[in-house]
Amino acid sequence: MAKKESSFLNMVITLFVITGIASLALGGVYNLTKEPIRLAKLAKAEKAIKEVIPGFDRLEIFTVKPANGTDSLVFNCGYKNNELVGTAVESYSNKGYDPTQIKIMVGFTPDGNINNTVVIQQKETPGLGTKMTSPKFKNQFVGKNPKNFILKVKRDGGDVDAITGATISSRAFCGAIQRAYDAYEKENKKIKQ
Repeated sequence: MAKKESSFLNMVITLFVITGIASLALGGVYNLTKEPIRLAKLAKAEKAIKEVIPGFDRLEIFTVKPANGTDSLVFNCGYKNNELVGTAVESYSNKGYDPTQIKIMVGFTPDGNINNTVVIQQKETPGLGTKMTSPKFKNQFVGKNPKNFILKVKRDGGDVDAITGATISSRAFCGAIQRAYDAYEKENKKIKQ
């Protein structure tokens, strides 16, 4: 078999063929994994909703554009026997230590108290900012009403004990809850109807 002569044209053609095959392979992998990833995110959100509001038999979902922020908040109103039992608000903060957005599901009881919180997404510093998922940190919000519980770390004049060595992450967590509460208060009349 004769060896092909190496020329600029042969190299360009070879490069285009390899690039085309790689593009088709990547496109195929994306199409195969797109739906399972979407379903996994949906399952994670459903699990978080069940953790932050009491048992419900019906869920109404809508989005709200917050007063301060670029992304919409997702409201999940849980009803049992047509009575509102709680509202789970998927909120966020872009002010964490890591540039990845922090996403939190906050559950409010009908009287505005925080029922529970669940961190859905974060990439904060391991062993420091990641402690926002620990019961010691997140349980200090349970049962509190942001009307009279200042959602700022104590260093900033608030009521929240910051995570040692992770004040930025603690502030971001508080900011996400405050964003959720502000939108919840604004939408509260609509929710209770």
